[in-house]
Amino acid sequence: MTMSDPIADMLTRIRNANTAKHDTVDVPASKMKIAIANILLDEGYIQKYDVVEDGNFKTIRIALKYGADKNEKVISGLKRISKPGLRVYASNEDLPKVLGGLGTAIISTNQGVITDKEARKLNVGGEVLCFVW
Repeated sequence: MTMSDPIADMLTRIRNANTAKHDTVDVPASKMKIAIANILLDEGYIQKYDVVEDGNFKTIRIALKYGADKNEKVISGLKRISKPGLRVYASNEDLPKVLGGLGTAIISTNQGVITDKEARKLNVGGEVLCFVW
């Protein structure tokens, strides 16, 4: 299987690990994925992440976060929006709101990978990578 969409792969790995209640999940690293992991951390969806070097490869090890008892997931949903076959762009006027502002949209802009809230502040649009809630 060739990897046509590494970001969708990352989201799927996090989603699966979350459902299986794993403590950590490993994702092959890239600048874009590290930027996404950073947003998940800033927005409080994950505990932490480390970039682990393994020979020639870098891996992001993400520590997942759960509520008081492990049954309560902090991330209840991850959805890839823009796909390689169908890119989704939003201008600063029509940035998406996830669950009426309760979730986070992660957007790749010329200012870097940022949340929908930051994009509104900076008044920039970009490619809508994914929704997290």
